[in-house]
Amino acid sequence: MRILIVEDDLEAAEAMARGLTEAGHDCTRGHDGEAGLTAARDGEFDVMVVDRMMPKMDGIQLVETLRREGDRTPVLFLSALGEVGDRVDGLQAGGDDYLVKPYAFPELIARIEALARRRDTGSVHTLLKVGELEMDLIARTVHRSGKEIDLQPREFQLLEFMMRHAGQSVTRTMLLEKVWHYHFDPQTNVIDVHISRLRSKIDKGFDRPMLQTVRGAGYRLDA
Repeated sequence: MRILIVEDDLEAAEAMARGLTEAGHDCTRGHDGEAGLTAARDGEFDVMVVDRMMPKMDGIQLVETLRREGDRTPVLFLSALGEVGDRVDGLQAGGDDYLVKPYAFPELIARIEALARRRDTGSVHTLLKVGELEMDLIARTVHRSGKEIDLQPREFQLLEFMMRHAGQSVTRTMLLEKVWHYHFDPQTNVIDVHISRLRSKIDKGFDRPMLQTVRGAGYRLDA
């Protein structure tokens, strides 16, 4: 699942992103309201987690702006403001849920997943399909020709990114930034190792390999 975190407390945002990533989700962060608005406009997300009180543009203004523009991505507000009136303000601004700080992390994950389940399946791609390969983003399952493929969280994220870019050459830099969230090359073989493991899982036992190495460019998933 792709999650946008808009939170100006860098330590809190880092902890949240780390926990969600470990749970198998792909996180993008915005450090204030304006950065969050730009990220929301530029990307496609399954859920947004938005702090209410932020510099430049608060969470209420951010969500109201997105709703006026037609963005219907589910929003979970996070705030230290927990009075009934505060929660009502958040929901009336276009929020879908409201969680008061401090919160328990398992509850945060449960609320995010509940929002993703409730989202209109007619407007969100919860099932990715490339040829005979299928990925269910809600159930977190992968099948090829009906055979279930067991993937670790990072392998799932890697395959999701490849499926979203099926037929395109995906570079190491793209994978480092979007799957591992590195904005530099740590000069390790982590990508090669994970690609090798993923290839063995989705191609083993099938006549036609889907995960290709593109010499000098990167990798490509072909139907």
